[in-house]
Amino acid sequence: MMRLLTGADQRDKNRGGAGGGGGGFFFSPRSVDAFGSTVIAEGADDARQLYWVHAWTVGPDGVITKLREYFNTDLTVTLLSSGAASSAKKADIEGAPPKQQDAASSSSSSPSAAAAGPKCLWQSRRADSAHKSLPGLVLAI
Repeated sequence: MMRLLTGADQRDKNRGGAGGGGGGFFFSPRSVDAFGSTVIAEGADDARQLYWVHAWTVGPDGVITKLREYFNTDLTVTLLSSGAASSAKKADIEGAPPKQQDAASSSSSSPSAAAAGPKCLWQSRRADSAHKSLPGLVLAI
């Protein structure tokens, strides 16, 4: 992502930067999901020691307007007020990827109750979640 956004070439990895002190760190995406103007990619390094999530927002002209990077953090993306969202944005959000949630809580919520409060759009789906505990963070959009 750094090379794409900054134009940094491979030599920059040997100077520290995102390369991690010359050893190199390769971003291997495991999943890429998009909803509305938000895109989220997640993955891990080959040794599965570092887990990462990149979240970016794309403006109407196709330019990335915000970029966030999270390392070794379980991320939950939440829409704070679905009632305030435009109908077009609601349609985009409906196409959001499924989140990890137990069936009981999803079947017991009524449409009117879901529209009144925050809506979880996306959650980290780490393959090693049973073996490694990470701090959690909520990204509100």
